[in-house]
Amino acid sequence: MAGSVMVPSVSIGLALCILIFFALSLKPLEARGTFGRLAGKPPQRTAAGGICASSVHIYGYKCEEHDVVTQDGYILNMQRIPEGRTGAGAGGGGKRQPVLIQHGILVDGMSWLLNPADQNLPLILADQGFEVWMGNTRGTRFSRRHKYLDPSQRAFWNWSWDELVSYDLPAMFDHIHGLTGQKIHYLGHSLGTLIGFASFSEKGLVDKVRSAAMLSPVAYLSHMTTVIGNIAAKSFLAEATSILGWAEFNPKSGLVGGFIKAICLKAGIDCYDLLSVITGKNCCLNASTIDLFLANEPQSTSTKNMIHLAQTVRDKELRKYNYGSSDRNIKQYGQAIPPAYNISAIPHDLPLFFSYGGLDSLADVKDVEFLLDQFKYHDIDKINVQFVKDYAHADFIMGVTAKDVVYNQVATFFKRQA
Repeated sequence: MAGSVMVPSVSIGLALCILIFFALSLKPLEARGTFGRLAGKPPQRTAAGGICASSVHIYGYKCEEHDVVTQDGYILNMQRIPEGRTGAGAGGGGKRQPVLIQHGILVDGMSWLLNPADQNLPLILADQGFEVWMGNTRGTRFSRRHKYLDPSQRAFWNWSWDELVSYDLPAMFDHIHGLTGQKIHYLGHSLGTLIGFASFSEKGLVDKVRSAAMLSPVAYLSHMTTVIGNIAAKSFLAEATSILGWAEFNPKSGLVGGFIKAICLKAGIDCYDLLSVITGKNCCLNASTIDLFLANEPQSTSTKNMIHLAQTVRDKELRKYNYGSSDRNIKQYGQAIPPAYNISAIPHDLPLFFSYGGLDSLADVKDVEFLLDQFKYHDIDKINVQFVKDYAHADFIMGVTAKDVVYNQVATFFKRQA
């Protein structure tokens, strides 16, 4: 029926009660304790002065900060690492092929730079002869800017990952392509893979893509095993948060920290090691890297973005944002149900590299296998799949073995597409 609400009002009502109760009852320090592992630890390196200054220059690499403006007015921060530490070229007269590295949900580009230099993917690729670019999507700490809006305004946060597909990635690609004149290798992790798949399926960017490497690929989320994510999605917590007027989803806030604690208590799980609870039991992280991660991450996103991800979990489909009623969807899309992203429409000759882990709670093996099935008609010599049995979600960005297990294979894959 036109105008009917598409989410259960009882579930939202219950979620609202939970949210209000914890918003009123939590003490700030208790809420922050969810991400409080750093208590008593020495000060950690942060990106307060910018990612280049804090995490690239210190290792002897050149690095430039770039600002890019999207068509809808957001000002995105990017980093360019033009060459490796030795300055060696990539052959072909020293002209380096550009690589865009895109982070996942609730983090920024700093998440790639938390290990020693010889274990960090951007620096490894620079040393392998590539011109490396790192993106930071809207809402993260260095991309909290807009031509007309301020982060304190609700309108600043009126977006989901649809806008990352329609505006953020195109702005980054246009900037890199305009400066280099070359097609771009793309590498995404987690949400970075999702927006890559969606963008390439709609043909807007694919003519500028040389190849794509997808680590912990997510598109279909119906089998994810993270208890916190499932409870939050299926109890409509993000929708309830939006109704209460919280447009910014800040994991470090007392409110969100309290929700996580409530879910941990409800599910009877120990959330001291919150990273493992959310991502799966990572095999290959060291304590100093986790402490550095917690000093810099997680980052804010929009509540609308979290709602969109929750819709993907519940609906078991990859569609544009559902506005909750037939009338609103018709106004936005011209149809009652949001359009689906057709991943199988990605050109069959686009070189693709997939790497996924057996212990990943977010990119579950069943969901990744369903995703891979969407590429069954892809040119067989253009698709590469790697399965890492003991890897979970965070191992792909912070694992001490990732260089040997994954990153060197990625570099080899990119070089083959020259």
